[in-house]
Amino acid sequence: MLKRILSIAGKPGLYKLVNQGKNMLIVENIANGKRMPAYARDKVVSLGDIAIYTNEADVPLTEVLDKIKQATGGQSVEAKSMSDTDLREYFKSILPDFDEDRVYTTDIRKLFSWYNQLIAAGVTEFKDEEIAQDEAAEKAEEADEAQTK
Repeated sequence: MLKRILSIAGKPGLYKLVNQGKNMLIVENIANGKRMPAYARDKVVSLGDIAIYTNEADVPLTEVLDKIKQATGGQSVEAKSMSDTDLREYFKSILPDFDEDRVYTTDIRKLFSWYNQLIAAGVTEFKDEEIAQDEAAEKAEEADEAQTK
């Protein structure tokens, strides 16, 4: 699902990929439904391609958004009113091993802003079903291997 949700540098909000034209993408603002072109010169990033630095390995944004959803019960996060210190502490409660040197407070604010926009637009499933099924199958295989040992 998040592969089709885009962030465009210099443009507020998140966009859903609607179609592709020659040398451009047709995107739709998830908040108001307005469509517009995004050209090759625009810095367009799919949310599905973003990861958060941790001390061990990078964690895909889909997993981080899922953890935020679990922590908030699917409610929005009032990050604007939090101080930088409180915001970092709150994020640490959600993702305890995030790399505090490489993840900036502005990144955390943007992450919570994106989460709130997705929730407001009715996007509540962050992982693709195929990925979730693959992960479930991997866990089942690991459990079977653990039982046979």
